[in-house]
Amino acid sequence: MGIVSRLIRPLALATVSALALAGCGAGGSGTSVGDSTGPITYWSMWKEGEPQQKVIAGAISDFEAESGIQVKVQWQGRSNTDKLVPALNTNNVPDIVDQTFAKLATVLGDPGQAKSLGDAYGADVEGSKVSALVPAKYSSLVNIQNKDGQPWLIPYSLITDGIWFNAAKHPDLVSAPPKDWAGFLALLDKIKASGVAPIAADGDIAGYNSMWFTTLMNRTGGAGSFRKLVSDRTGASWDDAAVLRVAQDVEQLVRGGYLIKGYDASKFPAQQQAWGSGKADLIINGSWIPAETKSYAAEGFQYSSFPLPGESAKAPLARTDFTGFAVPAKAKNAQAAEKLATFLLRKKYQDAFGTQATVLPVRSDAAVPDALKKAKESLDSAPSVYLQNDGVTYPGYIEKVFGPLDDQLFLGKISSQEFVSQMKTAQIQYWKDKG
Repeated sequence: MGIVSRLIRPLALATVSALALAGCGAGGSGTSVGDSTGPITYWSMWKEGEPQQKVIAGAISDFEAESGIQVKVQWQGRSNTDKLVPALNTNNVPDIVDQTFAKLATVLGDPGQAKSLGDAYGADVEGSKVSALVPAKYSSLVNIQNKDGQPWLIPYSLITDGIWFNAAKHPDLVSAPPKDWAGFLALLDKIKASGVAPIAADGDIAGYNSMWFTTLMNRTGGAGSFRKLVSDRTGASWDDAAVLRVAQDVEQLVRGGYLIKGYDASKFPAQQQAWGSGKADLIINGSWIPAETKSYAAEGFQYSSFPLPGESAKAPLARTDFTGFAVPAKAKNAQAAEKLATFLLRKKYQDAFGTQATVLPVRSDAAVPDALKKAKESLDSAPSVYLQNDGVTYPGYIEKVFGPLDDQLFLGKISSQEFVSQMKTAQIQYWKDKG
C-alpha cells in the first residue's frame, strides 16, 4: 500500500545541522562523520524486510563502522509518528525520525518541535553542498520551512504521481500522451470502445480518490490553488466557476462510465490488481505503484506514466512529496543524528534507493529505475512543484472535511454542484470551530 496517498498525507523529512556540519564539511570524497557523540536513537517508518529498510540498514552499518557512533534503531513502521506525539512531552524523545512530509509537518514542523536545519544545507557530502544535492525546486517550498524561513527537513527520496499505463500495450502514450482534458477524454473513449475499462480505481482509498480533484485544481489555477481554496475562512472561494468546472471534470469520469465496474464497492487492492493484470488500462497513482504491483502485473508489463492533463495544454505542474529525516528539537544527540541523515545523501545509498527500493532518490544524479523514468522526466521538466493536497496540513481538514465529500463526488453519490455547495458549508463550519 502506497504510504502517502492512502493515508491522505504527503511526504516528509529532515536533518543535518550546522553544529555538526562545520566539522563535516572539510574536503574529501565523503562526509566526515567523526568527532560526534552518540548513541543515536532512531525511530524508523519502515519495517524489517521492506526495500527501503534494507537500504537504510546497510547505510547504518557503514555509518557505524566509519564513525564509531552506535545507532539504536527501532523499525516501528508507519505508526512511528503516532508514538512520537506523546513522547515529545517526556524525556523519551528519539534523536531522529523519518516519515512523510505531512506526518512530520503535523507532529514536528508546524508546532515548531523540529530542529532548524538551515545551516545544514551548507554541509559537504562527497564534495557537494547539501543545498546542491536537494534541488532548490524542492527545498524552497514554503511548506518545509519554519517561521524563520529555515528548512526543518531534508528529503532522501521523492514521490510524484501521474496516470500509469502499460507501455508495451500503449507505446504511443510514451511519446505522445494527451496534453489537455479534451485529449484525455478522447483517449478514454478510445479505450472504452475497445472493450477494456479505461480507468481502475480502488474507491475505498480516499487519498487516491482525492488525487483527481486536487491535481486538476492545481492544473487550473497553478500551484497553491487548492491550498488557497481551502484556506478561505469565508468559504466564498467555492463559488468560483473554475472550482465548479474542476468538480464537473471529476463528475464526468463517473457519469461517462470511464471507471472500472465495481470501483465504488471494491476493497483495496482489488482494482489495482485488475489494472496490473490488464483489466483496465489506466490508473492514477503514486510513483510507488511499479514496486507495489510487480508481483501480479501481466507478463511483459512495462511501466510508464504521464501527467494528468488539465483543461489547457500548458506545461503541467508536478506534485512531489518528500520522505526523509527530522531531528526533534529535544533530541539529546542531535549532532550525531544530523550526521547520519547527511550520510544517507551519499550517492551509494541514493543509487540504492533507485535500483533496489524502486523509489525516486532526491539526488538528481542518482540512478532511476526504468519504471520511473517518465515520472522523473515529468518532475524534472515541471515549471513548479507542489506537495500532495497542495501541502494542506490543517488538523482534520483533509480527513474529516474534504475527504468524505470528495469520496461522495468520486463515487457518484452527489453531483458536482452538490459537492461544491456542501464543501462551502463544511469549510465555513471547520474554520468557525477553529476560532
